[in-house]
Amino acid sequence: MKTLGIIVEYNPLHNGHAHHWTASRAAAGADRTIAVMSGPFLQRGEPAIVDKWSRTEMALAMGADLVIELPVAYAVQAAEWFAYGAVALLHATGIVDALCFGSESGDIAPLRKLARILAAEPAELKAGIAARLAGGASYPAAYAGAAAALAGGEADGAELSALMQQPNNTLGLHYLIALQRLQSAIEPFTIARTGAGYHDTRAADGIASATAVRRLLLAGGPDAAAPYVPGAVLDILRREWASGRAPQTWESFSRPLLNALITRSSAELAGLHEVTEGLEHRLKKLLPALPQPSVTALLSALKTKRYTHVKLQRMLAHILLNHAKSELAPARLAEGPAYIRVLGFNRTGQAMLAEMKQTASLPVLIRPAGFEHPHLQMDINAAAVYTAGMPAADVRSLYGDYYRPPVIWP
Repeated sequence: MKTLGIIVEYNPLHNGHAHHWTASRAAAGADRTIAVMSGPFLQRGEPAIVDKWSRTEMALAMGADLVIELPVAYAVQAAEWFAYGAVALLHATGIVDALCFGSESGDIAPLRKLARILAAEPAELKAGIAARLAGGASYPAAYAGAAAALAGGEADGAELSALMQQPNNTLGLHYLIALQRLQSAIEPFTIARTGAGYHDTRAADGIASATAVRRLLLAGGPDAAAPYVPGAVLDILRREWASGRAPQTWESFSRPLLNALITRSSAELAGLHEVTEGLEHRLKKLLPALPQPSVTALLSALKTKRYTHVKLQRMLAHILLNHAKSELAPARLAEGPAYIRVLGFNRTGQAMLAEMKQTASLPVLIRPAGFEHPHLQMDINAAAVYTAGMPAADVRSLYGDYYRPPVIWP
């Protein structure tokens, strides 16, 4: 039996994701699949449009056999730590043979070459990043430029820099770096993205990006996105809209976020993850001048050439969730995840869980009761904050992570 690992957010799952899953299984010759999925808050700092349980159902309906959660400590991070946490979980299961990711290039060779150079984090890379940051570049641009310059002796630096300006290529590179650092035997593959691009707001050949699908959902509800999502996903979206649990957007959390910003001192804000380079003072200065009390207005006021929209969203997510710098320091993240949290499975996935009792190097959690770890508490807190943003939330649902069992798919 060959087991494929995929790393996903499914915000929401759409036809492009279904294509990637089918093509990945074929490329890897896999018999079964594990999906590592972000929980309520995502890599770009956004809240998921529907909760993690609904997105788990989507993954299982598509054909995934086992879905495990990427802890929020890694899920709301730049590419390096997002990738490291997800790959470390797949490695820790002890049963994953292959990892397949989507990329704009569809060619793994230049990414693997670059990963071999960057995995050791040479001093020249850090110096190159620092120099570019000092020149006013954003961190992603500084990293791409420094990495391409470092690899220039082995490949065309300009070509590599262009390659790394594309988000899926960048994530793929960091998956490969993580495999190198873990000395993992998992074999990587990549599948070229088809149809609409990552940020494209238009549809192409029946495939729309997640960005475009979310826009359709927010403008017209589930039926507006019907041509671009599998039927089972459409049914789940209709149910979540009807229940009042969806959609969730940043504006669902504008009041608690603004309250957190107003009531915390600059020093308290400076102690939170990704509040860097005096941004705590900029936040305090901008708040009274906002044209309206919204996250959208705050992000617009904060945006500069140096700070990307995504960097600022992640910072606000960490402020909302009260994530201390100490818990998410690089040395702490480098230790890797401490547990494998199960979100859902089918009959094949149940057999995989039985196998993991013998192979997994981390505790496998069906429910969190009885296991204590700061990152697990962060997951539980994130789920509670997310649920509190729903119009239909009740007190018991705020603690749903304690009570709710994994999704078991027929």
